[in-house]
Amino acid sequence: MDASRHTAGTMLSWENLSVFAVDQNKRIVSKQLINNVRGFARPGELTAILGGSGAGKSSLMTALAFRTESGVVTHGDVHVNDALVTSSYMRHHSGFMHQEDMFIGTITVIEHIWFMARMKLDGRVRTSDIRFKIDRLLRDVGLIERRDARIGDGDDGKVLSGGEKKRLAFATELLTDPEILFLDEPTTGLDAHSAGVLVSHLTAFASKNRTVLCTIHQPSSTIFDSFHRIILLAGGRVAFAGTTAQAIKFFSSQGYECPDNYNPADFLVAILAIAGSNDADGSGRVAQKICDAFLTSEACNEIDIVLQQKFNAVQCPIEENIHESCVFIESRCWLRLYWLIHRGFLQVVRDPSVQFIRILQKITIATIAGLCFVGAIDLDQLGIQAVDGVIYLLVCENAFFPMYATLALIPQELPLLLREYKAGMYPVHLYYLARMISLVPGLLVEPVLFTVIMYWLAGLRPAMDALGLTILVVIFTMNVSTACGCFFSAVYQSVPLAMAYLVPFDYILMITMGPFIKLGSLPVYVRWLRYVSWLLHSTEALTIIQWRGVHNITCETTELPCLTEGAEVLDRYDFDESNFWPDIVLMAIIYAVFHLLAYVFLWRRCRSK
Repeated sequence: MDASRHTAGTMLSWENLSVFAVDQNKRIVSKQLINNVRGFARPGELTAILGGSGAGKSSLMTALAFRTESGVVTHGDVHVNDALVTSSYMRHHSGFMHQEDMFIGTITVIEHIWFMARMKLDGRVRTSDIRFKIDRLLRDVGLIERRDARIGDGDDGKVLSGGEKKRLAFATELLTDPEILFLDEPTTGLDAHSAGVLVSHLTAFASKNRTVLCTIHQPSSTIFDSFHRIILLAGGRVAFAGTTAQAIKFFSSQGYECPDNYNPADFLVAILAIAGSNDADGSGRVAQKICDAFLTSEACNEIDIVLQQKFNAVQCPIEENIHESCVFIESRCWLRLYWLIHRGFLQVVRDPSVQFIRILQKITIATIAGLCFVGAIDLDQLGIQAVDGVIYLLVCENAFFPMYATLALIPQELPLLLREYKAGMYPVHLYYLARMISLVPGLLVEPVLFTVIMYWLAGLRPAMDALGLTILVVIFTMNVSTACGCFFSAVYQSVPLAMAYLVPFDYILMITMGPFIKLGSLPVYVRWLRYVSWLLHSTEALTIIQWRGVHNITCETTELPCLTEGAEVLDRYDFDESNFWPDIVLMAIIYAVFHLLAYVFLWRRCRSK
């Protein structure tokens, strides 16, 4: 980043700026959020946007930061110094601290800040420089003693407090040493002391000739006095913009004198509070009257003078004014993938609900189920039924539980994914690939443990090649089922909705998996399902493993049809011994298709938002 740019500071200005909420279905403007405003924020100053609920604070700031949501359209010009701003410039040269803190609770402070540094910093920055920057930032925000503490979430005990999380979010945005820093309600949820500490950090950062712009709700009088400039909004219009002293003087000139020993911020916002355009107490008309009076005030004339100076300067896209050494170079794709996988592994290893409990559950179920089949499997007619039962449990336990357990994966992580994706930290395909890779150890360990325990206890075919192939088939079964769960997780916005569609789909898979109905007797209009049902492929493959080459099945009774050959057992279900490897290939194809569809739907959701 160009040192001369920081020395001179970066001035943010805007004019004729309007923000509209658009009904995307009807393609019409449903509401005007910001109405033709103009203003500026100087380097070295902390500028605060104040106003009542619905005044347009967040709408104005997100428009200036080029971080508006879908369904919002912005018109007008935003400048940095003498140049027009683009979204690319804002993404790499500004920071944006959101109102809601989003962290992965299982990782520590230092792990979070390292991950963010690798994602946000220029790819040419050396590791030693990153380490120095992180240590300095944590020391500056008072988190150096908490560097190894887990961030935690609402259910944890010994974790970061609300104020510490705010300071961590603040430090994260300072990693890139942004020229402009936006903060949306940074003191929300903090006590007076924590809020004061955070604002003091903002003031210190602004004193380094940075431009700091924040929205804030009900600041204390001490915090209000810390602002160099304020922008008061009412109904999407500017009611005042200038210093705090000018604001009190302006409202006094309009007949609204702030009482002694009264918080000026509360007084000013209360005067501008709008209940609606047809409110009975006339507060809406009062706010509009003040907005009209501001247009002819000295403070507004100061804004016009500043903007006129910018207008007279030569205007061009800001990229044309950036020196080659200032061009941002992203970290290499493989490096970002590594850090995404690293974070994903930490989530899996440290969250007991994700891995440890699942493995414990697998061992317990395999042991209980296996004990039920001890001594039941032999080469006789009853043994055929027992083998069918073991195969059914091997397939279903490694299909349905992982499928439903994965449904919450995307809905839980989507808010954080959207925030990081919109910040340009990584593309969707890297996130999805890394998240799936982080699940691989569990998707290998769980089926291996379950299969080995149950195979041994039940006494299935005593051959190492049979055990190895059984493990292979069960691994494929669990991984394809997980891919199916990822697909439904990516398509639907909530777990209940995904389950509503997944349950009927599962019933169809179960009916066509083999044991319940002879495949040749399926109606023509559903017979095609046998090719996409990985439960069928898994059941057929496991049945082939157990009965291929078996010729000595005994028959104790003549009352029922007696099966004496393994080929007869396979034929009973319309299974074909030559289908073993085709079944494996089909499961691999279904696995790839599910993941591809899941990625496409997730990418579309991220793009649409």
